[in-house]
Amino acid sequence: MKYRELGKTGIKLSVLTFGCWELGGGPWEFTSDENNIKTIRAALDMGITTFDTAEGYGDGHSEEIVGAALADRRQDVVISTKVSRAHLAPQDVRRSAENSLKRLKTDYIDIYYIHWPSYEIPVAETLGEFNKLKEEGLIRAIGVSNFSIDQLKEASQYAQIDVIQPEYSLLHRDIEKEIVPYCKENRIGIMSYSSIAKGILTGAFHIGGKTLAEDDFRRTRRLFLPEHLQMEEELIVVLKKIADSQDRSLSQIAIAWSLHQEAVTSAIVGSQSVRHMQENADVC
Repeated sequence: MKYRELGKTGIKLSVLTFGCWELGGGPWEFTSDENNIKTIRAALDMGITTFDTAEGYGDGHSEEIVGAALADRRQDVVISTKVSRAHLAPQDVRRSAENSLKRLKTDYIDIYYIHWPSYEIPVAETLGEFNKLKEEGLIRAIGVSNFSIDQLKEASQYAQIDVIQPEYSLLHRDIEKEIVPYCKENRIGIMSYSSIAKGILTGAFHIGGKTLAEDDFRRTRRLFLPEHLQMEEELIVVLKKIADSQDRSLSQIAIAWSLHQEAVTSAIVGSQSVRHMQENADVC
């Protein structure tokens, strides 16, 4: 496993981050809490030291699982979590942070994110409370997720933004035009999510014949619309040829591509399978 420094913080991240959205239940197929705690512990043994969650993942349940799995190894890991859009008023930010600390069984959060920008609460007010939490030692670094370039620039006026968490993969490259250059210029880390495009870049939907259930939340996502799945096939075929030539899986090639992008500090990949996490870690 390789490690990279996050922006100006001095915090070292594993280049692969364990994404813990699935562990909260919610829209994902779910295994069990016991299995997911085991998977987190196994990932740590693989050298994956960075874990990403949010209060919104399973209404805090993902944080509880991360806390249960890592409480006795807290000094060995970096934990990032996020405050939801509905909780961005200053008093709500503090309450959310305190609740996240309890669920995570820790007295500090390494990276605390605004999960989605607010259309009602000025970012200056939200980040004012973030700065207080940082001064008090309750958080170590400040991040924003799903921000546009203009929103990122505005946020940077009110706090030291250490990292942004955008969607980024071979199939979703919007950040390359403006966000990546800005982050490189200002030493802002990038922790990218949907590195395998919610499963598309595994080949499961083009080669494996997998289809989505009627109630699967991905059915309405842009990349899963029939016309987009059709356009994506050419890329999947090329990836399959590359993967076969290297005796690798398609997901490994997709993750490796992300990690070879200069501005990416760490790529977030989630799973409830030890085997899949080991496969992902083998890329690093």
